Amino acid sequence: MKPETIAIHAGNHVDASSKAVIQPIVLSTTFERAEDGTFPGGHIYSRASNPNRELLENVIAKLEGGADAAAFSSGNAAGMSVFQSLAPGTHIIAPDDMYHGLRNQLKILFAGILKFDFIDVNDIDTVNRHLMPGTGLIWLETPSNPLLKVTDIKKIVALAHKHSIKVAVDNTFATPICQLPISLGADLVMHSSTKYFGGHSDLMGGVLVTAQKDDWWQKIRDVQVYGGAIPSPMDCYMLVRSIKTLPYRVQGHVHNAQLLAEYLEKHPKIEQVMYPGLPSHPQYQIAKEQMLGFGGMISFTVKGGEAEARRVINGLKLFTRATSLGGVESLIEHRATVEGPDTKTPFNLLRVSVGLEHIDDLIEDLEVALG
Repeated sequence: MKPETIAIHAGNHVDASSKAVIQPIVLSTTFERAEDGTFPGGHIYSRASNPNRELLENVIAKLEGGADAAAFSSGNAAGMSVFQSLAPGTHIIAPDDMYHGLRNQLKILFAGILKFDFIDVNDIDTVNRHLMPGTGLIWLETPSNPLLKVTDIKKIVALAHKHSIKVAVDNTFATPICQLPISLGADLVMHSSTKYFGGHSDLMGGVLVTAQKDDWWQKIRDVQVYGGAIPSPMDCYMLVRSIKTLPYRVQGHVHNAQLLAEYLEKHPKIEQVMYPGLPSHPQYQIAKEQMLGFGGMISFTVKGGEAEARRVINGLKLFTRATSLGGVESLIEHRATVEGPDTKTPFNLLRVSVGLEHIDDLIEDLEVALG
């Protein structure tokens, strides 16, 4: 089935008892046993499994082309479950512009437990030099946050699998509508489902999708069950509902982002525009080959430094100054401020989550703010 059909049907079923067309929200924390002690409904306790979570995991696994999925209470909880599944002392290679929440998680929560190097994963020679006997995972984020770098997934996978190293890809910026890392050889895909899956800035979640149900996946499932960082039935229901429109929403985000990036690139007050859909992007050819769409995220730098960037962001009316992304409304933020004192993000950089407003209105808002 095509993504539009999967999004509508793989997370839903007609309720057997009421015949409701939309699945009910099952709030029960526990489930009745049969007389012989078995669980005929397939569920024991909602921390381990829940009907709404089961449907959410099914639709996301199908969209990503994976064998199974595991839902979590946040994107950080999903990422942490991957790291918790690794043996102490495992070495991880990660991008030098990795999402700061997960980067800080490694540096603060896993210091002394795991080893890690944050490097330019787009340079295959640099990656090769950092491989060591204990390397167990290469973590990719493509397009990256916030510099919108695009990593050649196939090339990294070929190197990693040659050394029996797993590859995980944070696919949050792309979504399965724009990129399918498992089809390119990745072992694991991660999403902050707070973002495009949710799509309305009103719920939080994370998800992992595996290429195969192997021993590593079972360890991750164990972390999910015994760690208990799972989404509520209501959040699962809301995510399934939102995913039904995901393919069409993402098409709108991509359309607006492309036009906005082209407008910004021609503006005399803009220093650089970072968007994979522009021929000027350093990895444009890689993006064309491995992406199905270029995504709805843009970063750009403003001439005149941080002060001018802040003047622009404060002059906008339709773009809300806020962290996060993937909602129907356009958001913009001064990214270096969010990332903290160790940021490598330029201080004149603004990151935009392009929403679904009319593109003419978004361009006019920027035109006025830029002066």
